[in-house]
Amino acid sequence: MSFPKIESSKVRTLSLDAFREMDYYAVNNYHLPVELMMESAGLQLARLSASVVEPGASVLVGVGPGNNGGGGLVAARRLEAWGYRVHIQMPLPTTQQLIRDQLSRTISYGVEKVMESKYDLILDCLFGFSQRLPLPEDVSEMIRLMNSIKAAKISLDIPTGICENGDSVRFRADKVLTVAAPKTILLNHISEYELYIADVGIPTEVYLRNKIDHASLGFYRDQIVQVV
Repeated sequence: MSFPKIESSKVRTLSLDAFREMDYYAVNNYHLPVELMMESAGLQLARLSASVVEPGASVLVGVGPGNNGGGGLVAARRLEAWGYRVHIQMPLPTTQQLIRDQLSRTISYGVEKVMESKYDLILDCLFGFSQRLPLPEDVSEMIRLMNSIKAAKISLDIPTGICENGDSVRFRADKVLTVAAPKTILLNHISEYELYIADVGIPTEVYLRNKIDHASLGFYRDQIVQVV
């Protein structure tokens, strides 16, 4: 499966702070439920995953305590329903009821909370654009374990451990599916992975407010576009 492509030189990128403001503005002014965008992000992550490995493949999802982890749980549920063998690991507890609900829903689909030594695909959904360094040691150890397994690797939004004020232990992704808009930090490391953008339903006006040409992203062709 291939996705439409857009040249990086034609895409305006946002700092993480600018994207946080864009995200909050969309949620607050357009009454977009976080759960709705979480479902969209998780579905697109599952679609990208399905372009890498076939049904029956083994998938490990590293799940964080926040919204990025919720997207990972959605992807895990979708992939399990499509015939993949999916495991999840949560190195940190969550206090968010939404994430607890997503976890319960995902487990009910047959996804198991175990970790084996071999996988075909590993998804990094530990932290998204709000991550801060240093990472908790339990998360750093999880990243080391995931990096040590020979498998295809995808990060949701940004790779865990990469940050504008420096890097620590970092998930080594082959592909990154960033949400809604490209972040400057991802273009700075684009030689390390394939970069994709997922449409999660943010209105055109919000893009224009941030000087991004929404039409140029090509979401009318597919909800995933690749930046080249």
